[in-house]
Amino acid sequence: MASDPTASSFYQTVNAYFDRAAALTDYPAGLLEQIKVCNAVYAVQFPLRRQDGSIEVIAGWRVQHSHHRLPVKGGIRYAPEVNEDEVKALAALMTYKCAIVDVPFGGAKGGVRIDTKKYTTQELEQITRRYTAELIKKNFIGPGVDVPAPDYGTGPREMAWIYDTYSAFNPGAIDAMACVTGKPVTQGGIRGRVEATGRGVYYGLREACAQREDLAPLGLTPGLEGKRVVVQGLGNVGYHSAKFCQEAGCVIVALSERDGAVYNPAGLDVDAVVRHQRETGSIRDFPGAKTIVPTNLALELPCDILIPAALENQITAENAPRIQARIVAEAANGPTTAAAERILRERGVLIIPDVYLNAGGVTVSYFEWVKNLSHVRFGRVGKRFEESAFDRLLSAVERATGRAFPEAERRRIVRGPDEIDLVNSGLEETMITAYHQIRECWKRDPRVPDLRTAAFLVALRKVATTYLELGIFP
Repeated sequence: MASDPTASSFYQTVNAYFDRAAALTDYPAGLLEQIKVCNAVYAVQFPLRRQDGSIEVIAGWRVQHSHHRLPVKGGIRYAPEVNEDEVKALAALMTYKCAIVDVPFGGAKGGVRIDTKKYTTQELEQITRRYTAELIKKNFIGPGVDVPAPDYGTGPREMAWIYDTYSAFNPGAIDAMACVTGKPVTQGGIRGRVEATGRGVYYGLREACAQREDLAPLGLTPGLEGKRVVVQGLGNVGYHSAKFCQEAGCVIVALSERDGAVYNPAGLDVDAVVRHQRETGSIRDFPGAKTIVPTNLALELPCDILIPAALENQITAENAPRIQARIVAEAANGPTTAAAERILRERGVLIIPDVYLNAGGVTVSYFEWVKNLSHVRFGRVGKRFEESAFDRLLSAVERATGRAFPEAERRRIVRGPDEIDLVNSGLEETMITAYHQIRECWKRDPRVPDLRTAAFLVALRKVATTYLELGIFP
């Protein structure tokens, strides 16, 4: 069962983390192997006629890691470096991630090897629709089978194309809308999905920073207020992580993108940096900030919290000794190599692992899937009833006290929840509950060295319990 913990392969690294947790259990070797392996791997190549008339062969993958629960769930990544090993690693992480936050899905992931900047919108639509058709042919997509979502390089637009293609192949399928999540709200999406991963990062980080016992050895006081934060990656996840942390009182001292980083120890306005990027095409040369090139040097800047929100293998054995952050909050998948993690742990750095911290996206995707299957918007049925009940309660209080509430305060108190309120409430509850399950495992068992091992152990136990309850293993 052992994997080389220093292996450069992303999939081997994930399996090394799994093995470390598995060694703390007494489950049968066969059960552990079943949980660990990818159940199905589909590789596909198809032709694309470019607008200049040339033909290009596009490579794609869809990996279903675990069928212990159905459907399986996982995003689709468009990137020039995508390969089968990466997709298998991401699919495995999805299995453990869903288990940690009690989302009833198995793990999956998809990838298409393209650089989206080199294709027109029409060509991207052709690629997406053909990729979807290939998944349909092999039964690798469907509301009860496999439900994709956005990932790096994709978004609501691509998910709408997938939904439309699936519907065309399955006319009259009443639950077709649930074949994919992360769709635009007008196409059956859910409010709050775009910012869900970043909001989940914020909730998880806030909960970790509320534990006085854990922050004291780091020389930090509880809470996010005043914490200096560096964020690597200013895509969807990085932007929203930075934005929510800034709103909570953090000082965003540096933001990093592919072509460089900007640094100001007094703090950066996240939205102002994004506007500058939109206007100039780069975050470099932002007024009042120092530009740092190459971009990975931003990881080594002085800060309390480092949030890697780009791609995997960003913190390595080479740069880990120079990381100055006391907390590394992994918003991206696999940003820290196994060798780097050992170095950081020996230096006393607290790592909040990706397998927990970026689970906000799949949590809200689950809410969207449930919404699509129920065919009713969250909050639609009960909102007015709750407002009427609160209004009657306030009226009773007013009569009993002889004091009337100001109209603005009254409206605020009696307001019933909209869909976004319920989504954010459910996400907050999920991230808080999951963190304390992981932390309790870490603190209770002296054999568990860190939060990552605890997270994998929690996930492993939940998946194993499902298999054992099915009676597949003695």
